[in-house]
Amino acid sequence: MLLKEVGEFGLIERIRQATPKGRGVRIGIGDDAAWVECRNRSFLITSDLLIEGVHFSLKWTSFYGLGYKTLAVNLSDLAAMGGSPAYLILSLGIPVDFKTEDVEEFYRGIRTLASRSSVALVGGDTSASKRFLISASLVGHSPYKPITRSGGKVGDDLYVTGTLGDSALGLKLLKEKGGRANKERGYLISRHHFPTARLMAGTILAQKNLARAMIDLSDGLLQDLSHLCKASRVGAVIWQEALPLSRAYRTFAGKKALLYALTGGEDYELLFCLRPRDRSRLERIKKRLGVPITRIGKCLPAHEGIKVINPKGEPLSISVTGYDHFRKSH
Repeated sequence: MLLKEVGEFGLIERIRQATPKGRGVRIGIGDDAAWVECRNRSFLITSDLLIEGVHFSLKWTSFYGLGYKTLAVNLSDLAAMGGSPAYLILSLGIPVDFKTEDVEEFYRGIRTLASRSSVALVGGDTSASKRFLISASLVGHSPYKPITRSGGKVGDDLYVTGTLGDSALGLKLLKEKGGRANKERGYLISRHHFPTARLMAGTILAQKNLARAMIDLSDGLLQDLSHLCKASRVGAVIWQEALPLSRAYRTFAGKKALLYALTGGEDYELLFCLRPRDRSRLERIKKRLGVPITRIGKCLPAHEGIKVINPKGEPLSISVTGYDHFRKSH
């Protein structure tokens, strides 16, 4: 079977099924981070791979911004489990015609965000490569029980932090030639280059035992919602009119406003399930989360699948679900 037939997530599932869990592994392959125990201590571990021409283009990405984003996307994985970051291991494949100053700028971007998030770069590796390749692994811990993707129940509310679709629309603007610079355009592009990992929100939701299941939005709302629903064995309904959209997004999205919000990747917001009876508890602490939250839907029985309904209560047909590296659906 070809990879383009099984897809990225089908491949991951095959690897997961064929991999023994191992001693001390509380959560292994298939969540935002692994949760492992060693000598009565537990750790969260995550990693990401970024490849030039696949995940980023140096035509419109600075080395500083790329370093910043490399750490941010790993931080987001820990945020999705209510974790706190500690140590970064970074390995690079570097083309030999790069300037030393370019690599130094990349590490400056890493250091800027690392200092803000109490992360120490402790090691890694370098090698010559035909294109720039970045492999980052982040180690942290969970002060409270980690939040997984599998705790959602039928009837739970679905919430999301921040706004949706900004990063994907920012990338579209970067790819387009021309375009007048203005505040809204700059905001969308910044959301793509410098995502914010919602560490405070994730930690508080874990501390207060509010989020029953959670995932960060890296591949698009519908794609990542499908992972949460599969792990929790539920379906879901999303209300179109409830989707949180920024003013800048509404200005530039045009006819594809719904598409980017539902399927655009790299927002790195948090999607989580909440018991309806906990709405008042969430309301009382929401200002402490450091980011606005919005109720966008609810969990349904698994056989109902995932659907998006318009203000009239009619289901919408969405042909694209999100990013898959091997199927190239985006």
